[in-house]
Amino acid sequence: MNNMIVFPMILPVLTAIFLVFIRKHILIQRWISVIVMLANVGLSIVILLHVQTEGIMRLDFGGWEPPFGILFVADSFSMLLVVTTNIVTVVCLLYAMFSVGKEFEYMFFYSFVLFLIGGVNASFLTGDLFNLFVSFEVMLLASYALIAFGGKKIQLKKSIPYIAINVVSSWIFLVAIAYVYGTLGTLNLAHLSQIIAEEGQTPILTVISILFLIVFSLKSGLLLYQWLPASYSAPPTAIAALFGALLTKVGIYAMFRIFTLLFYHEPQITHMLIGVLAGLTLISGSIGAIASNDIRYIVSYNVIIAVGFILVGLAIGTNTAIEGSIYYIIHDMIVKALLFLIAGTMISLSGSPKMNRMSGLIRNYPILGWLFFIVMLALAGIPPLSGFIGKVLLGKGAIEAGSYVLLALSFISALFVLYSLLRIFMDCFWGETMLSAEDEPPLRKGILFPLIVLGVLTFALGLAPESIATFVIDGAETLVNPSIYIDAIFDQ
Repeated sequence: MNNMIVFPMILPVLTAIFLVFIRKHILIQRWISVIVMLANVGLSIVILLHVQTEGIMRLDFGGWEPPFGILFVADSFSMLLVVTTNIVTVVCLLYAMFSVGKEFEYMFFYSFVLFLIGGVNASFLTGDLFNLFVSFEVMLLASYALIAFGGKKIQLKKSIPYIAINVVSSWIFLVAIAYVYGTLGTLNLAHLSQIIAEEGQTPILTVISILFLIVFSLKSGLLLYQWLPASYSAPPTAIAALFGALLTKVGIYAMFRIFTLLFYHEPQITHMLIGVLAGLTLISGSIGAIASNDIRYIVSYNVIIAVGFILVGLAIGTNTAIEGSIYYIIHDMIVKALLFLIAGTMISLSGSPKMNRMSGLIRNYPILGWLFFIVMLALAGIPPLSGFIGKVLLGKGAIEAGSYVLLALSFISALFVLYSLLRIFMDCFWGETMLSAEDEPPLRKGILFPLIVLGVLTFALGLAPESIATFVIDGAETLVNPSIYIDAIFDQ
C-alpha cells in the first residue's frame, strides 16, 4: 500500500514524457492528460483515507531506511493539498482544451503542465530537504516554459523578473540546505527535528531558519512579492489559474512544515518574524488590490492577501489557528483558480483587462456574472461559502493567543478583498452593456463547465466543512506535535 504514495508524482511525470512523443495528436494529448489527472485524484483520495485509518505512510526508495535514503511521507496535511492540487488541475486542463489554442498545444503544453504538477505533488510529499529543493526546481523549470508560452513581448518581459527571483531564491535555498547539512549532518526532516529537539536550537540554527524564511517568502509571496502581480498577469488564462492556485501554496506548505517540524523552539524570533511579515503583506496587498484598474493585477494582489492571511495561522501557532489556515489553503486553491479563470474569460470577451473598458457583462453572460459574485463572497468569508470556516477558526485561534493586531489586520484585509472585487462586479458586470447582440462573442459551454464545477466545489466546501474536518484536525495535530511525524518515520 505504501508504494501508492509515489503515484501522485510519478503518474504526471511519466505521462508528460509520453506526450512528448505524440506531439501532433492534440486530441489524444488532451484526453490522456485529463484521464491521468482524474486517476491521480482517485489515488490521492484513497491514500488520504488510508492515512486517516492507518496513520502516516512512508515510502523508502531503494529500500534505504531513514535517515539514509530518499523517502516520501504522506500525512493528512500533505495529502489534502495533493488531492486539491489534482482536482484544480483537472478543471484547468478542461478549460485549457477550449481556450489555449492548438499553436500552444503543439508546443508541449500538456507535458509542461504535467511536469509542473509532478513537481508540486512531490514538494508536498517529500520527506527530506534536498528533495524538497529538487521538487521545487522541477516545478519551477516547467513554470518558466509555461509563463513564456505564446512568445508575446509582455510575456517575455514579465517572465524575466519571475525567473530571476526564483533563481536567486533557489540559490539561497541550496546555501541554507548546505548549512543545515554541515551543522547537523542530515537532511531527513524527521531526523533533523529529532536532533534539534535533543540538542536545542542554537543561534546558528536560528540564523539558518531565517535563511529558509527568506527563501520561502520569495517563493510564496510573503511580503517579497514584487515579482508576482506582473508575472501572474502575463500567461494565458489556464496557466495563470494554475499559478495563482498552486505555486504560492508550495512555498506556504514548506514554511508550515519547516517551522512546525524543525524551527519551532524559538518562536519569539522565527514566528514573530512570520507574524510581522504576514501583517505587512496583508496591508500592502490590500493597498495594491484597491489601487489598480487592471483586473489581472487585482486578482494577483488577492493572491498576496491570501498568503498573508494563511501565514497568520502559522505565526499564531495554536491548533485552532493552524486548522483555520489548512481550511483556508484548500478553499483558496479552489477559489483562486476560479477567480483567475473568470477574470481571463472576462478579458477574452471584452478584449481588454481594464475595468473602464467593460460594462454590462452580466446582461450578456449572466452565469459568468453570478459565478464572479460567488467568488467575491467566498473570498470575503461570507457564509455559507468556503472561506467562512477558515476565517472563523483563524480568528478564534488569534483570540485564544491574544494576537489582536494580527486578528484586526486579517479581518480588515477581508473588507479590502470585498471592496476590490465589488469594484469589478459593479463596474464590469453592471451598467450599460458595451456589446451589442451582433458583436457579442459566444461563451462556449466548454469554457463555462469548468467554472461551474469550481463554483459547486466552493459551495460544497462551505456547506459541508465536516467532509474534510477529520483530515484538517489530524493535519493540524501533526503539525503542532512534531513527535507524531517523527514516530511515524522511525517506528515503521
